[in-house]
Amino acid sequence: MQFNWTKLSPDDGHYFFGYYDRCPWDGSERYHLALKVGQCERLPLPGETAEIGLLDRENPGTFTPVATTRAWCHQQGSMTLWLKDRPGCFCYNDIDEAGRVVTRIYQLGRGVIRTVFPAFYAISPDGRWAVSLNFARIPRRGYSYAEAYLPAERHPDPDSEGITLIDLDTFESRLIVSYRRMMELHPCRYELDELYLWLNHAIFNCDSTRLLWLFRQCQDERRPRWKTFMYTSNLDGGELRCPLPDFYWHGMISHQIWGRTPNEILIDANWRGKGSEYLVFDERELPLRAERISAGQGPMGHLVFSPDGRTMLADTYPDADGRQYLALVEAATGKLVRLGSFLHRQPAGTPGDVRCDLHPRWSQSGRFVTVDSIDDGRRGVYLLELPPKVDFSSI
Repeated sequence: MQFNWTKLSPDDGHYFFGYYDRCPWDGSERYHLALKVGQCERLPLPGETAEIGLLDRENPGTFTPVATTRAWCHQQGSMTLWLKDRPGCFCYNDIDEAGRVVTRIYQLGRGVIRTVFPAFYAISPDGRWAVSLNFARIPRRGYSYAEAYLPAERHPDPDSEGITLIDLDTFESRLIVSYRRMMELHPCRYELDELYLWLNHAIFNCDSTRLLWLFRQCQDERRPRWKTFMYTSNLDGGELRCPLPDFYWHGMISHQIWGRTPNEILIDANWRGKGSEYLVFDERELPLRAERISAGQGPMGHLVFSPDGRTMLADTYPDADGRQYLALVEAATGKLVRLGSFLHRQPAGTPGDVRCDLHPRWSQSGRFVTVDSIDDGRRGVYLLELPPKVDFSSI
């Protein structure tokens, strides 16, 4: 089966959106948020800016810049997201005059209409809430910002920092889960005193009732080799759990995301030593009981269910030949159809956190898929319109 990809971004620079756990499209599915940057060979430097603008599905190869930001990274961009209940508005992260990471709310035709602190990490599917964490504590600089300087303290204040919820009607914020609560629940509490601590990868579930995030620790924050513990909670901080301790990760899981139902979590895991398989589990069931969706493609990658939950996108890290693959997986059978193959043309010596992952993303209807790729030597955004029906029967 042949699939025809279109390069949505121009050829005059490096363009990308960022992570796979969010939707880059406006409600009409015409305009796609993107960043334009000047280089893809190193981490951003303090003061280095990115242009934020719109790609146009009806006019591929065009880009309309509307804003600039000093808060961006090659893996997650600037946390750009459309605001569901505010027509023509999207948000992005930036650095304010005081050196804080903030979120700007931009309205097309008007410009920045509000600046919010603390900065957004993710927005709930119903558009009602945002979640925040301290970007400065993230030691992986490909997932934070050059001007979000690493703190000297290996531990945050356990009672004043953690997971913060922001009401998008009033923009009031409140701490819902502190580090102290996470540390009290932690399976290896005895080792935390000597480790550097941070949070990352917060995301809302499908019905906007629960949160998931990673609690990570390492010995040396300048050269982080980390342990990962996944936590979940209600939006008020209740029913706090640690359903996926590091014993399950241990180098055998690369990514996590909420699934099709409010308590389902989707991961890739190489627990059998046969390559990364695609698994789901209910975060309420402890000990964990996983079910396999698919045997996978072998290499680790990013997974995300379609809006209707019938299929999922699955990419891979580059193989020995530098090829990254994107597949469409039928959830009911685990069968895969390969949608594309992309060459990872990254210059030799490029830091790992500057790599260009595909980070596949759905449009709201499930009709369109976009990825970031450096296949032609420039980082760009590529678009695929899926046919009404993909035939898995011959596989």
